[in-house]
Amino acid sequence: MTLPAHEHAPRHSPRHAAPAPPPGCPAHAAAGPDGTARLYGPAAETDPMSLYEELRALHGPVAPVLLDGDVRAWLVLGYTENRDVATRSTQFSRDPRVWHGWSTGEIDPATSPLMPMIGWRPDCVCADGEEHQRLRSAVTASLDQFDHRGIRRRINGFAHQLIDSFCERGQAELVDRFTEHLPMLTLIHLLGMSDEAAPRLVQAARDLFKATETSLASNAFVIASLEQLVRDKRVAPGQDIASALLAHPAGLTDDEVVNHLRLVLLAGYETTANLMSNVLRMVVTDPRFRGSLAGGQMTLPEAVEQVLWDEPPLMVCPSRYANGDTTIGGQQIRAGDMLLLGLAAGNVDQAVRPDPSAPVHHNRAHLSFSAGSHECPGQDIGRIIADTGIDILLTRLPDIALAVPESELTWRSSTWARHLTALPVTFAPRSPRTHQFASPLPAPPPQQTGMPEEAPETEPSAANGAPASWWARLRALLRW
Repeated sequence: MTLPAHEHAPRHSPRHAAPAPPPGCPAHAAAGPDGTARLYGPAAETDPMSLYEELRALHGPVAPVLLDGDVRAWLVLGYTENRDVATRSTQFSRDPRVWHGWSTGEIDPATSPLMPMIGWRPDCVCADGEEHQRLRSAVTASLDQFDHRGIRRRINGFAHQLIDSFCERGQAELVDRFTEHLPMLTLIHLLGMSDEAAPRLVQAARDLFKATETSLASNAFVIASLEQLVRDKRVAPGQDIASALLAHPAGLTDDEVVNHLRLVLLAGYETTANLMSNVLRMVVTDPRFRGSLAGGQMTLPEAVEQVLWDEPPLMVCPSRYANGDTTIGGQQIRAGDMLLLGLAAGNVDQAVRPDPSAPVHHNRAHLSFSAGSHECPGQDIGRIIADTGIDILLTRLPDIALAVPESELTWRSSTWARHLTALPVTFAPRSPRTHQFASPLPAPPPQQTGMPEEAPETEPSAANGAPASWWARLRALLRW
């Protein structure tokens, strides 16, 4: 039910590193010129959890690493050290402008694929103190305006719509057809965008987190889409996040609104899509996991918490910046240094999980949504999307089974996250939900006296004796 823990090798002092590999050894590809490990490239993409454990064994709870372009940073691996960095906002700033790499020329802001993740933006993530509180209050209010039951009804409708598109075939690839689209459909509805925007935004969001050469273009597309949304909501506001941000007493500028919409969209989408994929993978590959759900020993929300411990949807969280010289995890941190929160590594730290196979599904003390004043404000909505979507899928397709050997499942990893590339499943073919209950439905109420009868329409349901208007209303209801 949990991922196997890697054996911890004896820790070495950073001053007495392990011997360098011989020339030509593949290990050279995972390190920079001075031997510092790269948090990108083949080693990080193939098995990031093993890389974290190797770094922990060599350096302890805080390790030096290189980001794309060999940009220097510290990766925080320990559970306690992660919480320390995340909660000490006066010592570790969220404002990227504190980083000394801008002045030393370590990065080219115009071309680096890191910019969408570490560049400064006018949002609460990049702010501290009173400015952070001003911006965060607007985001929190915009999220709190929604009744959770209403959100569940909307997710219900989207989930059934997606399942209807493949349930008759008896097979589906769930990452592409379900887990990547349900969060985006829900989020763009909450933001106030049209459903038609979902496919391109899914593609752009995925590209952003991969940190490829097209990440900057994908980021520009997301920003342009949200700028248009803000212009539209200035003219015609509604009950959505965009309108709430525009109207909030904090007085956000249009640029601040756009960047907070970007934050909600990308952070909410990435974490929720990965969480759903990880939970469903556990359901179809681990008999104990599925048995606990079926037997009532574990509820679906508890299953989600277990996966948040074992496979956090965001493995590394950018970034914190040291406001002054300090020491953490035995490492000397200099003013302006960049630190990355190793959420996945912290969650399996033996200091808090000596037995990684022990269930922790009742415990929400994981790091998967960070901690401190910058802890994810939308985590409850993410849980609702995952809980509701997976529950509907398993209710409608209870015999769902993995279509390939588990060994054939593959992942795509980046510095920040690890994505299941595909989850092919099989199940008994079923009719779409909107057609399941046509025959046994009662007859509609009789027409009121004096009201003209509606002209009959040639609908499949008309054969059952119900007027088309009744079936139109029913279909509209079932979409919820």
